[in-house]
Order: sequence, then C-alpha cells, then structure tokens
Amino acid sequence: MLSFFSPKTVIGLDIGTSAIKMVELDETKDTYKLKNFGIAKLPKETIVNGVIINSDPLIQAIKGLVSNLKITNKNVAISISGHPVIIKKITLDFMTEEELEPVIETEAEQYIPFDLDEVNIDFQILGVNEEKSDQMNVMLVAAKKAMIEEYTDVIRASGLKTSIIDIDVFALENMFDINYAYEENQNTVLIDIGASVTNINIVKNGFSIFNRDVFIGGNQITEEIQKELSVSFEEAEILKTGEKIEGIDQELLDQTIANSSASISREIQRTLDFFTGSSYAEIHHIYLSGGGAKTRGLKELIDEKMSCSVEFTDPFKTIKYDKSAFDTEYIKDISVFASIGIGLASRKIGD
Repeated sequence: MLSFFSPKTVIGLDIGTSAIKMVELDETKDTYKLKNFGIAKLPKETIVNGVIINSDPLIQAIKGLVSNLKITNKNVAISISGHPVIIKKITLDFMTEEELEPVIETEAEQYIPFDLDEVNIDFQILGVNEEKSDQMNVMLVAAKKAMIEEYTDVIRASGLKTSIIDIDVFALENMFDINYAYEENQNTVLIDIGASVTNINIVKNGFSIFNRDVFIGGNQITEEIQKELSVSFEEAEILKTGEKIEGIDQELLDQTIANSSASISREIQRTLDFFTGSSYAEIHHIYLSGGGAKTRGLKELIDEKMSCSVEFTDPFKTIKYDKSAFDTEYIKDISVFASIGIGLASRKIGD
C-alpha cells in the first residue's frame, strides 16, 4: 500500500510462516503471463505469528530464489498480516482524498489500539455509505512500524528493494480481481489457510466489506499428526496431504486429521457466523487457497458446514503461461500456494 521506487513492475514476494513464494508476471494486452514462480521452504521458528524470529534463513531463501529464477527486477511487493496490523472500515463525512489526508490520524485515533507514533497509517475511500447517503466508507489500515522495519530490513539484506507493502487479505483480493468476475450484490469469501494464520476477506461488488485474520492454520494439523503418530514434522506434512508412508496407523491418522481439521473449520465458521449475524447478510461463495487448504478432507468439512458453494481458488484462471517452461501439472500443484504471490505481482508502483 506504500510505494517508493520505479520501474512500475514488481516481483511478488509472499513471505509465509513455512515457505516463501516468489512470483514474476508480464502484463499482456488483455491479461498477465507467468514469467517466474518459485517456492523455498523455511525452517521452523523462522517466523512466528508474522514476527521474524530468525532473519538469516529467510534472507538466504530469498537470495536463493532470486539466483535460481534469474530475477533481475529488484523491486518487490510484500504483504503483512497478524496482530500488528489493524484493518477497520469506518464512516466519515464526505471529503476528497486530499482533504482526508491531513486529518486521517485524528480520525483513526479512536479505532487503533496502539500509540499512533508506533504505526504507519493508510486509507482508501470506498464510496457512499449504504445507510447514510451523506457519508462515505473508508478502509483504514494501520501497521506497526517495528514490523514493517523488520521485513524491509530483510528485503534490503537480500539485495532487493521494498517497493510496495500490502496486506495479505488485500493481495488475495487483487488475485481474485484479475481472475474472476463478481456477481452483483453477492458476498464472496476469500480464505487463505496458511501454516499459522488463516486470512479471511469478504468481498461484495469488488470491495472488501469484512476481513479477519484467524491465528490457526495447517501447522496445527501437522503438529497433531507428529504427536499422535510419533513421526517427524516433515513426515507429518506429507501424511497431511494424503501421501502414504509405510507402517502408519491409517485409522489413527484419519482421526487425527479429522479432529484437527474440525477446529480450523469451526474457527472459519465462527468468523462467518459473526459476519452474517452482525450484517444480516448471507454468504454466497467461498474460495479456498493456501497450503493448509490442501489438507485431506478439510474442503469437504467446510463444505458440510456451509450452505453455499465451496471451491479451490484458481489463481492462474486467466493467467497465461508457456507450457514448455511450466508443465500443466506443476501449475495445478502450485496453484493452492500462489494466490497471495499472484496478487502481489499484479501490483504496480504508484497504483
């Protein structure tokens, strides 16, 4: 959401808890074309709840991807989420962006539970308030400066420039915008289930109307498998997605996955119940992405609890790619991981 450098194109760098994803797109006349995509795993405890605990392996992972993919563009777009990030839709009297700029901090003070000196603030005017036609809706975003500095220091140490800082739920929305058409007045839920955080964004007519980060994700399932079946974390990750390992108690594995998946499903349902209960609105479509969404049976579990369609997001739905460079099966395999990275790579400096 903050822009500093040129040229206009950027590399999308999705820094997750368990892995980083690097995406480079070329914009064609009517869509985008995939130029580069790479994933690098991170050791456990590198990032915890969005906070960088150990920067060295993260820096090395970024450098490795830049080298392997032969990336020459130094400008990157990253996104953040978690407790240090506050997103709030507020209602204000009508004014222009230029008029709002000098008074936004005063307006924001009542909504942000941090000292204003500790945060960077940004906003976007959304349009007329549905209930009060003489007022407007504004999306207010505040992020702790300390967190932003941690990430920009890592990017700088990797030999790159932080050109855009976005928010995970908005990067998810950017990806959806370039791949899907919105159905008028229908509430679409975009859910990205990461290793430790699940990002939820509810969008209507192309605007985010509700969003929340739930601090639960795929690692919880992996850790339960690891504990119950006495396997390594890496083996538990393999078992989670349905691959077989000889000598595993399949019945115990199935029960462990079902129990831990149910807790993620319940947290998602609580968030959506809160939205529908407070807004008297219904959910029409749910799109899932993120590595945690690959967990065997989790989509079906969410599907059972909801009275609307639930499907996996296809972040490459309209994006072209050279089939000699990217095998179709590879694109299918990485699609669940790619949503936020695609959303970031589609950004332009200054937009």
